[in-house]
Amino acid sequence: MAEFEYPPGATPLEPDEAEGLLLPHITTRSELDRWEQDNILEAETWAFRRRSSDLLNENFILKLHEKMFGVVWEWAGSFRRSEKNLGVDPLFIRPSLLELCRDVETWIEFKTYPADEIAARFHHRLVFIHLFPNGNGRHARLMADLLLVHVLNRPRFTWGGSSITDTDAGECRTSYINALRSADRHDYSPLLSFVRS
Repeated sequence: MAEFEYPPGATPLEPDEAEGLLLPHITTRSELDRWEQDNILEAETWAFRRRSSDLLNENFILKLHEKMFGVVWEWAGSFRRSEKNLGVDPLFIRPSLLELCRDVETWIEFKTYPADEIAARFHHRLVFIHLFPNGNGRHARLMADLLLVHVLNRPRFTWGGSSITDTDAGECRTSYINALRSADRHDYSPLLSFVRS
C-alpha cells in the first residue's frame, strides 16, 4: 500500500480507505493526482452537459463524487464511515446533508443571499460536513460551480485563479483554507473574495 503526502489542510485517509485504491500501480502522490484529475475532468464534462437543475439531492451529490473518483477509489460515491480531524460524526452526515439541501432551496426561493453567497455558503457547508473519505473540497467546489451555472445562472467561480489541490499550491491553497476557517466563524467575506479572485 502506497503512503501519500497530503497538502496542508487535507484530511489523510485511514488505512482501510487507502486500501480502496483501484489502481495498484499508483505509488506516488503525483501519480494519484494525475489519475484523479483525469477522472474529475470526465466528471465535469458529464455534469455540465446534463443541463439539469436537480442538483440538491443526495442521489446526485453521491453520483457526482462517484463520477469524479470512481476510476481511482472503490469507496467513491459513498459516505465516509470514519471519524476525521474535521467534519460531522459519520452518523450525522446524511441528515446534515439533507438539512443543507433544504437550506439552499430556501435561500434560493426567498433570495436570502446574493447568488455568489448562496454558492459559497453551500460549498463551505459541504466541506464542513465532510461527506467522503477524500475529495471533499474538489467535490464541493464542483457542486458550487454546478449550482451557479445550472440553478443560479451565474458563471463558475475562479477559486483563486490557480490550483488549490497540488501539494505545492502554496499561497492559493493557504488563502482558501484561511477563507474556509473564517467561514467556520461565520465570516464569509474572505471566502466571497477568494471565490472570484
